Amino acid sequence: FYMKFSEGLQSIRFNEKQSVAGISFDKLQQPLLIKVGISAVSTEGAKTNLKAEIPHWDFEKTRSKTKALWGKELSKIVVEGQSETQKEIFYTALYHSLLNPNLYVDVDGNYNGTDLQKHHTNDKHYTIFSLWDTFRATHPLFTLIQQERTNEFIRTFLRQYKEGGQLPIWELAANYTGCMIGYHAIPVIADAYAKGIRDYDVDLVLEAMVHSAMQDNLGLKSYKENGFISASDEPESVSKNLEYAYDDWCIAL
Repeated sequence: FYMKFSEGLQSIRFNEKQSVAGISFDKLQQPLLIKVGISAVSTEGAKTNLKAEIPHWDFEKTRSKTKALWGKELSKIVVEGQSETQKEIFYTALYHSLLNPNLYVDVDGNYNGTDLQKHHTNDKHYTIFSLWDTFRATHPLFTLIQQERTNEFIRTFLRQYKEGGQLPIWELAANYTGCMIGYHAIPVIADAYAKGIRDYDVDLVLEAMVHSAMQDNLGLKSYKENGFISASDEPESVSKNLEYAYDDWCIAL
């Protein structure tokens, strides 16, 4: 991270054991403003991001710009004829649905790949794909109100496949967390493709989807050999069997 303060620092004291710092200022005549840039790649990247994204000290300008951006996204669905409380519930839920995936690339195009090495792209690159949670409803919603981002998500999947060796199952900060079951990047891709959202390498997508289905871990060896997963072969055998069957149906389509 990289931080800037609107006033000069008087002193900084570090406590290495507790990993904290105390920062002192001279007597302030006006509110203290703090800007923080972050990066998954480097401190220099965080500094560059901060300079590019908030070059000024105008808090109200930042707030109004953010409000306008959210207003644009939330107004893609217009609810009429309901009570104010029902509208608040709906738009709060829509807001929550749009909180992630998050951008995971610096303004200079650098990002951490799923091989945990630095890479560069001219594209938008994302993280937080909790796909077991989102493939049923959130990503289908995105095909209606976030078509371009859906393309960007799938191109991110392909970079994760090329760099880390597999499509994400539950990816977080470039890590394959191993959480949840199935390989649900596949229905996200199949749904987008069926709806004509196809701004990505279709041949590579199919290769990556088939690669997910041909693994031997998490009960897949039994699934391929027997056509089902028995309880003696794998924990959560019934759930995994159902997830794999659905995902493979999506590949077939």
